[in-house]
Amino acid sequence: MRLILLGAPGSGKGTQAERIASRLAIAHLSTGEMLRVAAASKSAFGRDVQAVIERGDLVSDDIVVKIVAERLQKDDVKSGYVLDGFPRTVAQATALDKVLADRGEKLDAVIELKVVAADLVERIVARATQAKACGKEARADDNAKTFIMRLHAYEELTAPLVDYYRSKAVLKSVDGMQSMDAVTAAIRRTIGA
Repeated sequence: MRLILLGAPGSGKGTQAERIASRLAIAHLSTGEMLRVAAASKSAFGRDVQAVIERGDLVSDDIVVKIVAERLQKDDVKSGYVLDGFPRTVAQATALDKVLADRGEKLDAVIELKVVAADLVERIVARATQAKACGKEARADDNAKTFIMRLHAYEELTAPLVDYYRSKAVLKSVDGMQSMDAVTAAIRRTIGA
């Protein structure tokens, strides 16, 4: 099964992608994680990625598409995957369509986690607080100022993907404001897993 999770920052995409991937025994492909790994590498490319992340900006389409296309060549995606955080723009979606067509593949579903944007700032601040309480470092982009910038970027660039995937008849919407377990159950019902 090949899936995409769409949703605003803080909507629970990462958590739900992990749960789906575990349930279906498929790969969880988090572009955010791929970019954080690149940033941590301290290479020139990594430093550039880190600066973009800290500003709350999106990494260019070309770079992200290249990273994802390379990742889709790995053996662990043959049985399927869930993409978390990609695509973020219609340009990335059309590039992904081309990559998949070249591989003779198609998406099984795109799951939109519908959320109330105003409630997400509280969720992000809580995520950072919980990480610190557990002795972990909070993500560089888990602060209110950067989050609001990410949310505006989502609304401008990523929200149009809902219509894009709806027109392809693969979009499924789930209420992302429910409890984590309720969201997981709703996704499972939606994809028949």
